[in-house]
Amino acid sequence: MSSRSPAISCRGLRKSYDDVKAVDGLDLEVEPGECFGMLGPNGAGKTTTIEILEGLTKADAGDVTVLGRRWGHHDRELRERLGVSLQESRLTEKLTVYETLELFRSFYAHGRSPEQLLEDLSLEEKRDARVGKLSGGQRQRLAVACALAGDPEILFLDEPTTGLDPQSRLQLWERIAVHKASGRTVLLTTHYMEEAERLCDRVAIVDHGRIIALGTPSDLVASLNAPHIIDFATEPAVAEELLARIPGVGDRRQRDGRWLLNAASLAQAVPALLAALDGAGARLVSLSTHRATLEDVFLSMTGRELRDE
Repeated sequence: MSSRSPAISCRGLRKSYDDVKAVDGLDLEVEPGECFGMLGPNGAGKTTTIEILEGLTKADAGDVTVLGRRWGHHDRELRERLGVSLQESRLTEKLTVYETLELFRSFYAHGRSPEQLLEDLSLEEKRDARVGKLSGGQRQRLAVACALAGDPEILFLDEPTTGLDPQSRLQLWERIAVHKASGRTVLLTTHYMEEAERLCDRVAIVDHGRIIALGTPSDLVASLNAPHIIDFATEPAVAEELLARIPGVGDRRQRDGRWLLNAASLAQAVPALLAALDGAGARLVSLSTHRATLEDVFLSMTGRELRDE
């Protein structure tokens, strides 16, 4: 890790809503210039955590510093240096796209011109369109453009590509990568594993308000000790004892009537699996394989998928 002071640091962060612990003793450090992702299912505590770091929500307990400053003491200075795109941004619908960007740019002493923001987020054709007439994807890109208006040292993005079509998602990924390449820090929350793997230097997997795994995407996937996943179903179902004898297979878990096996070598494991099923009189209903992902890491650790509600 860098010897520089972290861009974001929190210790023992806690936040509850009635009897629900949204954030439960979370510790986190984000280095200057890195893209850091908080990955987890809906309700894991990602949004509450990022809102506390943004100064929008007050924690029940814990210590938070952002750029070496604290909310409640350096609020004006921090807001000048941060950019925030919320999970749902409500912009004035009667303003045009250009007027909206002009308004947000006026909030900062320094920043990017509305013309540059239009170009950066591919919104030139919507320059004079009213916000209320934009599609969901266009609104999302406009929200990110507003967050970039002050050329922020830290860019907070909460589920930035939820609901976007594939092309808009790729465009936004490119803009986030460009912002990071300029030496700025990005903290984003997501439940899209591909987004985290594509953009993030490091990822914290969050569940029930706690970080359950932390590292680079490649290191977290490597922690499974098997680069491949075999996903199959049979009739009748087979017992785990049968699968335990298949060479090269590690972790074994069931999901919705299917078995998921971590395998070191597909060339070794798949033929052995087929022979074992044939010997047991089990008919193969479906079989697919894929390289292990962050979703498999989460499933292995929790027994649930990232997109579980």
